[in-house]
Amino acid sequence: MESREIKEGAIFVADSHYPHHGDAFLSLLKKLDQGELYTPQLFLMGDNFDLLFGYNDYIRTFSTEAIVLLQKLSHKLEIHYFEGNHDFCLSGLFTNIHVYSREEQPVWFALNGKKAALSHGDKYTMGWGYDLYCNLLRNPLTLRMLKPLQKPIIDYQMRLLSQKNICQSFEGFEKRVDNILKHYMDADIVIEGHFHQAKKIGKYLSLPSLACQKKIGVIQDGNLVFYPFT
Repeated sequence: MESREIKEGAIFVADSHYPHHGDAFLSLLKKLDQGELYTPQLFLMGDNFDLLFGYNDYIRTFSTEAIVLLQKLSHKLEIHYFEGNHDFCLSGLFTNIHVYSREEQPVWFALNGKKAALSHGDKYTMGWGYDLYCNLLRNPLTLRMLKPLQKPIIDYQMRLLSQKNICQSFEGFEKRVDNILKHYMDADIVIEGHFHQAKKIGKYLSLPSLACQKKIGVIQDGNLVFYPFT
Protein backbone atom coordinates (compact mmCIF):
# COMPACT_ATOMS: atom_id res chain seq x y z
CA MET A 1 0.00 0.00 0.00
CA GLU A 2 1.69 3.20 -1.18
CA SER A 3 1.58 6.01 1.33
CA ARG A 4 2.11 9.71 0.72
CA GLU A 5 2.12 12.45 3.35
CA ILE A 6 -0.43 15.17 3.99
CA LYS A 7 1.49 18.24 5.12
CA GLU A 8 0.66 20.79 7.79
CA GLY A 9 -1.30 23.64 6.23
CA ALA A 10 -2.64 21.55 3.34
CA ILE A 11 -5.94 22.82 1.93
CA PHE A 12 -8.85 20.58 0.94
CA VAL A 13 -11.48 21.83 -1.50
CA ALA A 14 -14.50 19.77 -2.52
CA ASP A 15 -17.65 20.17 -4.56
CA SER A 16 -17.23 23.75 -5.76
CA HIS A 17 -19.43 23.04 -8.79
CA TYR A 18 -17.89 25.94 -10.69
CA PRO A 19 -19.06 27.90 -12.64
CA HIS A 20 -22.77 27.42 -11.93
CA HIS A 21 -22.76 27.66 -8.16
CA GLY A 22 -20.60 30.66 -7.35
CA ASP A 23 -17.11 31.95 -8.04
CA ALA A 24 -15.53 30.82 -4.76
CA PHE A 25 -13.36 28.21 -6.51
CA LEU A 26 -12.03 30.76 -9.00
CA SER A 27 -11.45 33.22 -6.16
CA LEU A 28 -9.46 30.63 -4.20
CA LEU A 29 -7.26 29.86 -7.21
CA LYS A 30 -6.64 33.58 -7.75
CA LYS A 31 -5.65 34.07 -4.10
CA LEU A 32 -3.20 31.18 -4.34
CA ASP A 33 -1.75 32.56 -7.57
CA GLN A 34 -1.39 36.09 -6.16
CA GLY A 35 0.15 34.92 -2.89
CA GLU A 36 -2.76 36.09 -0.73
CA LEU A 37 -3.29 32.48 0.34
CA TYR A 38 -0.53 29.94 0.93
CA THR A 39 -0.50 26.17 1.21
CA PRO A 40 2.17 23.51 0.68
CA GLN A 41 -0.46 21.19 -0.85
CA LEU A 42 -3.82 21.61 -2.51
CA PHE A 43 -6.23 18.67 -2.43
CA LEU A 44 -9.09 19.02 -4.91
CA MET A 45 -11.55 16.36 -3.86
CA GLY A 46 -13.79 16.21 -6.90
CA ASP A 47 -16.71 18.06 -8.48
CA ASN A 48 -14.85 21.34 -8.29
CA PHE A 49 -16.08 21.88 -11.83
CA ASP A 50 -19.78 21.40 -12.45
CA LEU A 51 -18.87 19.63 -15.68
CA LEU A 52 -15.40 19.06 -17.08
CA PHE A 53 -13.95 16.04 -18.83
CA GLY A 54 -11.13 15.09 -21.14
CA TYR A 55 -11.06 14.44 -24.89
CA ASN A 56 -13.22 17.49 -25.51
CA ASP A 57 -12.28 21.11 -26.24
CA TYR A 58 -15.75 22.64 -26.12
CA ILE A 59 -16.45 21.76 -22.48
CA ARG A 60 -13.30 23.67 -21.48
CA THR A 61 -14.73 26.95 -22.80
CA PHE A 62 -17.12 27.16 -19.85
CA SER A 63 -14.26 27.22 -17.30
CA THR A 64 -11.26 28.56 -19.20
CA GLU A 65 -10.01 30.97 -16.54
CA ALA A 66 -10.05 28.38 -13.75
CA ILE A 67 -8.41 25.75 -15.96
CA VAL A 68 -5.58 28.11 -16.95
CA LEU A 69 -5.02 29.12 -13.31
CA LEU A 70 -4.85 25.49 -12.20
CA GLN A 71 -2.36 24.69 -14.93
CA LYS A 72 -0.26 27.67 -13.85
CA LEU A 73 -0.44 26.80 -10.15
CA SER A 74 0.60 23.23 -10.84
CA HIS A 75 4.10 24.44 -11.70
CA LYS A 76 4.64 26.01 -8.28
CA LEU A 77 2.35 24.03 -5.97
CA GLU A 78 1.80 20.35 -5.19
CA ILE A 79 -1.76 19.60 -6.29
CA HIS A 80 -3.72 16.38 -5.91
CA TYR A 81 -6.93 16.10 -7.95
CA PHE A 82 -9.44 13.37 -7.06
CA GLU A 83 -11.80 13.02 -9.98
CA GLY A 84 -15.49 13.18 -9.10
CA ASN A 85 -18.68 12.37 -10.93
CA HIS A 86 -18.74 15.82 -12.56
CA ASP A 87 -15.03 16.09 -13.47
CA PHE A 88 -13.17 13.13 -14.94
CA CYS A 89 -10.61 11.98 -17.51
CA LEU A 90 -8.50 14.99 -16.57
CA SER A 91 -4.95 13.62 -16.63
CA GLY A 92 -4.36 14.86 -20.18
CA LEU A 93 -5.60 18.33 -19.26
CA PHE A 94 -3.69 18.74 -16.00
CA THR A 95 -0.41 17.08 -16.87
CA ASN A 96 1.53 18.48 -13.91
CA ILE A 97 -1.10 17.58 -11.31
CA HIS A 98 -1.46 14.27 -9.47
CA VAL A 99 -4.81 13.17 -10.92
CA TYR A 100 -6.56 10.13 -9.45
CA SER A 101 -9.34 8.42 -11.41
CA ARG A 102 -12.33 6.82 -9.73
CA GLU A 103 -10.72 3.41 -10.20
CA GLU A 104 -7.54 4.52 -8.40
CA GLN A 105 -9.40 5.82 -5.36
CA PRO A 106 -9.12 5.64 -2.41
CA VAL A 107 -5.56 6.91 -2.30
CA TRP A 108 -3.63 6.40 0.93
CA PHE A 109 -1.76 9.16 2.72
CA ALA A 110 -0.07 9.52 6.09
CA LEU A 111 -1.51 12.23 8.34
CA ASN A 112 0.05 12.89 11.71
CA GLY A 113 1.23 9.29 11.94
CA LYS A 114 -2.16 7.86 10.95
CA LYS A 115 -3.34 6.08 7.81
CA ALA A 116 -5.72 8.33 5.87
CA ALA A 117 -7.79 7.12 2.92
CA LEU A 118 -8.84 9.85 0.49
CA SER A 119 -11.57 9.61 -2.13
CA HIS A 120 -14.14 11.80 -3.84
CA GLY A 121 -16.84 9.75 -2.16
CA ASP A 122 -19.04 8.23 -4.87
CA LYS A 123 -17.25 4.90 -5.21
CA TYR A 124 -18.96 2.80 -2.54
CA THR A 125 -22.63 2.06 -1.76
CA MET A 126 -23.91 3.75 -4.95
CA GLY A 127 -24.92 0.48 -6.66
CA TRP A 128 -23.86 -1.51 -9.71
CA GLY A 129 -25.98 0.55 -12.09
CA TYR A 130 -24.18 3.72 -11.08
CA ASP A 131 -20.83 1.94 -11.41
CA LEU A 132 -21.71 0.81 -14.94
CA TYR A 133 -22.80 4.32 -15.87
CA CYS A 134 -19.53 5.78 -14.53
CA ASN A 135 -17.40 3.28 -16.41
CA LEU A 136 -19.24 3.93 -19.67
CA LEU A 137 -19.10 7.70 -19.32
CA ARG A 138 -15.37 7.68 -18.58
CA ASN A 139 -14.49 5.50 -21.54
CA PRO A 140 -12.36 7.52 -24.01
CA LEU A 141 -14.15 5.82 -26.92
CA THR A 142 -17.53 6.98 -25.59
CA LEU A 143 -16.33 10.56 -25.22
CA ARG A 144 -14.81 10.60 -28.70
CA MET A 145 -17.96 9.12 -30.27
CA LEU A 146 -20.02 11.97 -28.78
CA LYS A 147 -17.87 14.65 -30.39
CA PRO A 148 -20.03 15.13 -33.53
CA LEU A 149 -22.97 16.04 -31.26
CA GLN A 150 -20.91 17.63 -28.50
CA LYS A 151 -22.29 21.18 -28.61
CA PRO A 152 -26.05 20.46 -28.26
CA ILE A 153 -25.42 17.69 -25.71
CA ILE A 154 -23.08 19.77 -23.57
CA ASP A 155 -25.25 22.89 -23.81
CA TYR A 156 -28.26 20.87 -22.66
CA GLN A 157 -26.38 19.31 -19.75
CA MET A 158 -24.96 22.65 -18.67
CA ARG A 159 -28.43 24.19 -18.62
CA LEU A 160 -29.71 21.33 -16.46
CA LEU A 161 -26.78 21.58 -14.06
CA SER A 162 -27.17 25.34 -13.69
CA GLN A 163 -30.74 24.79 -12.43
CA LYS A 164 -29.98 21.89 -10.10
CA ASN A 165 -30.38 22.31 -6.34
CA ILE A 166 -27.16 20.80 -5.01
CA CYS A 167 -27.41 21.98 -1.39
CA GLN A 168 -29.71 19.67 0.51
CA SER A 169 -29.76 17.86 3.84
CA PHE A 170 -29.05 14.13 3.75
CA GLU A 171 -31.48 12.06 5.78
CA GLY A 172 -29.89 8.92 7.16
CA PHE A 173 -26.36 10.07 6.41
CA GLU A 174 -24.93 8.24 9.42
CA LYS A 175 -26.30 4.97 8.02
CA ARG A 176 -24.61 5.70 4.69
CA VAL A 177 -21.34 6.36 6.52
CA ASP A 178 -21.60 3.04 8.36
CA ASN A 179 -21.84 1.24 5.02
CA ILE A 180 -18.98 3.22 3.49
CA LEU A 181 -16.67 2.49 6.42
CA LYS A 182 -16.99 -1.25 5.78
CA HIS A 183 -14.65 -0.63 2.85
CA TYR A 184 -12.12 1.21 5.01
CA MET A 185 -11.35 -1.22 7.81
CA ASP A 186 -7.60 -0.52 7.60
CA ALA A 187 -7.94 3.27 7.69
CA ASP A 188 -7.52 5.47 10.74
CA ILE A 189 -9.08 8.43 8.93
CA VAL A 190 -11.37 8.60 5.89
CA ILE A 191 -11.68 11.89 4.01
CA GLU A 192 -14.32 12.22 1.30
CA GLY A 193 -16.36 14.85 -0.49
CA HIS A 194 -19.39 14.23 -2.71
CA PHE A 195 -22.11 14.43 -0.05
CA HIS A 196 -21.87 18.19 0.76
CA GLN A 197 -22.30 17.53 4.49
CA ALA A 198 -19.34 19.09 6.40
CA LYS A 199 -19.62 16.49 9.15
CA LYS A 200 -17.23 14.43 11.24
CA ILE A 201 -18.60 11.03 12.21
CA GLY A 202 -16.00 9.01 14.08
CA LYS A 203 -13.05 8.51 11.75
CA TYR A 204 -15.12 9.63 8.74
CA LEU A 205 -14.71 13.23 7.59
CA SER A 206 -17.29 14.42 5.10
CA LEU A 207 -15.81 17.54 3.55
CA PRO A 208 -17.83 20.71 3.20
CA SER A 209 -18.97 21.76 -0.23
CA LEU A 210 -17.38 25.05 -1.22
CA ALA A 211 -20.56 25.80 -3.16
CA CYS A 212 -22.94 24.99 -0.30
CA GLN A 213 -21.24 25.51 3.07
CA LYS A 214 -18.69 28.03 1.69
CA LYS A 215 -15.96 26.22 3.62
CA ILE A 216 -12.63 24.54 2.96
CA GLY A 217 -10.59 22.07 4.99
CA VAL A 218 -7.19 22.99 6.40
CA ILE A 219 -4.69 20.77 8.20
CA GLN A 220 -3.99 22.43 11.54
CA ASP A 221 -1.86 20.75 14.20
CA GLY A 222 -2.22 17.47 12.33
CA ASN A 223 -6.03 17.61 12.19
CA LEU A 224 -8.44 18.52 9.42
CA VAL A 225 -10.40 21.64 10.41
CA PHE A 226 -13.20 23.27 8.43
CA TYR A 227 -12.93 27.03 7.86
CA PRO A 228 -15.19 29.52 6.09
CA PHE A 229 -13.77 30.81 2.82
CA THR A 230 -14.66 34.31 1.74
